Amino acid sequence: MTKTILLATTAVLLTGGAAAAQTASDGPERQVAQAPVPVNGQDVQTDAVQQGVLVFTPDFFADQRPNTALDMVSRVPGFSINDGSGSRGFEGAVGNILINNARPASKNDTGSSVLSRTLASQVERIELIRGGAPGIDMQGYSVVVNVILKTENTRQSILTTSAFLFDGGRDSFNGSYQFTAREGERTWGVTLSDGVAISDANGVGEVVRTDANGNVIRREDYFNDSWGGGQSVRGNFATPLFGGKIDLTARYGVNDFHNVHLQTAADVRRESLFDNDGDGGEFGAVYTRPLSDRLKMETRLIHQWNSFESVSTSRSRLGGVDSPEQQFAGAGDSSESILRGLVRFERSSALTFETGAEVAYNMLEVDQAYSVGGVDVPLPSDSVKVEETRGEAFGKATWRIRPELTLEGGLRLESSTISQSGDAELEKSFFFAKPRFLATWTPMANNQVRVRFEREVGQLDFGDFAASAELQDGNVFGGNVDLEPEERWISELIYERRFWGDGIVSVGLRHDEIANALDVIPLDMGLSARGNIGDGTLDQLALTIAIPTDKLGVAGGMFRFRNTWNHTEVTDPTTGEIRPISNIRASQAVISWEQDITSWKLQYGAAFIPLLGQKSFDPDQTSGWRGHDYFEAWAEYKPTDTLSIRAQVNIWNDFNVERTVYANRTPARPIAYVENRYIDPRTFFQVRVRKTF
Repeated sequence: MTKTILLATTAVLLTGGAAAAQTASDGPERQVAQAPVPVNGQDVQTDAVQQGVLVFTPDFFADQRPNTALDMVSRVPGFSINDGSGSRGFEGAVGNILINNARPASKNDTGSSVLSRTLASQVERIELIRGGAPGIDMQGYSVVVNVILKTENTRQSILTTSAFLFDGGRDSFNGSYQFTAREGERTWGVTLSDGVAISDANGVGEVVRTDANGNVIRREDYFNDSWGGGQSVRGNFATPLFGGKIDLTARYGVNDFHNVHLQTAADVRRESLFDNDGDGGEFGAVYTRPLSDRLKMETRLIHQWNSFESVSTSRSRLGGVDSPEQQFAGAGDSSESILRGLVRFERSSALTFETGAEVAYNMLEVDQAYSVGGVDVPLPSDSVKVEETRGEAFGKATWRIRPELTLEGGLRLESSTISQSGDAELEKSFFFAKPRFLATWTPMANNQVRVRFEREVGQLDFGDFAASAELQDGNVFGGNVDLEPEERWISELIYERRFWGDGIVSVGLRHDEIANALDVIPLDMGLSARGNIGDGTLDQLALTIAIPTDKLGVAGGMFRFRNTWNHTEVTDPTTGEIRPISNIRASQAVISWEQDITSWKLQYGAAFIPLLGQKSFDPDQTSGWRGHDYFEAWAEYKPTDTLSIRAQVNIWNDFNVERTVYANRTPARPIAYVENRYIDPRTFFQVRVRKTF
């Protein structure tokens, strides 16, 4: 698979990495009203007025000549693939893609991964579910897709190879082989993957440091690069069992990642290196069984584990004299085990009840050491073991109260205990009630309003309990033994208007009241760490526009615009002033164009980001990055139904990292210096060939 460390990350569009394998669950199909509505001359079935569900048959995607189910889902109007946060637990961490009414057996085998190895010819229909529908587990998402597959005997293989070619940098290559077999209700398969990790922020430039008055006190040439990858094997098997169906998946892989930062000038050399090696695996099992015509059960077991060894090194030579070398080394193991069960009762086609429970155990054990000139420097929580035992009971109901109005209500009760041992001994217990309400109103065809009110409780990152370092910027962080989960009361309103077949305008307003906001707090010894800094707020405006251009005289074209504007407020723990929350992007507009030229068997497109960036706030510095004019263009040629050739270029005009470092931690915080790292990121090209047979 391909791991891309993109600072422009979710912006740009469709780099299709080969993914690990997972069988798609077969299950009883939910009945959907079949009311054909012509869209651009294609057959799109919809019961939007009745349930807020749009059904797309394969004919709708014929002009795009899709090879895989992922190609089809990527072209569903008004839907953006989200593979989930991957955070601890299951609810909301596994994305907005269902296959035959169910999510994959594993958290790490994402919905898009499953679809990438599912041939387009196996898709019977795709349901776009907006706001909820009876029998569908939305997992907190307001929009999901449900891919219904045919039941047939097939054998398929997908061979994918890609090249990432950097102008003046290190080239990378990857590939995968995926085999899947289906005999009625039984499926099995294997995936072999050799992946890469790349970054779109690598390049050359200069570092300029100025004092508080703007005088230049340092000017050095800059170079950075990163590379890595991994190899993995995944197997999957699904078959009918005891009146139901069991779906199994397992994976094992190894990975590595390396990074270098280099600053040079006359008689100056500053070098920071990072190397990481690790391995990990997982096992997942899902058993589903109807207990009666209306009652169904699902049991899910997931276990995953990872281990790593890493070392960061910083060394410098000034005027022929070597400075003491800094080194931060660590090794650790982590694991997660989840057992989840639920029962779903379909009282009628309009009313569904669901209840269940989940128990989980999470663990991180890490040993780290920091030294300067070979002398150990103790850090808070540099050797620590963190364990969490968590239980959750939940219940919810989905009610289509009228043909145009659907209500969903639910309550989750969570209890957890987090204990820490090693450098510090501490145990905390938490209890949270998490209600959720969602209303979906479709007053007329092609118009929908969704209202959501929900309490969310974030999952703590166990890495925040342990020490860490960013030696290229001279930052060493202590661990925090006193972390508590962040809580949010979310109010959201979304209006969606569809037009011209697959055109869409969607406007969303959201407000979060945040308690125990997580950011950076000061520690003793001049250190800092992730911690809770009090209450905060988030106000958000999200806009999505998609305009098909057939009616404007350009056949097969689509213009898109999307942006999310965020305004956050929190009280800084050092200055006492109101400021934004760290690492939340205030805005990032994406403007794109794509067109299908059926007669040429060609698709092409381009995306443009005028401005992007974010800031973070530390007791000793304010840092952030900003980039301008990020451009991506691609073309994909499909000479046959089983072969696709894709070429892509990514160009970034400039990338600037700015740090304002303060002389002390008093509320006034006088400026010690300001440092700007100006980088001209490398243009890179991608060529991908995918063959199915």
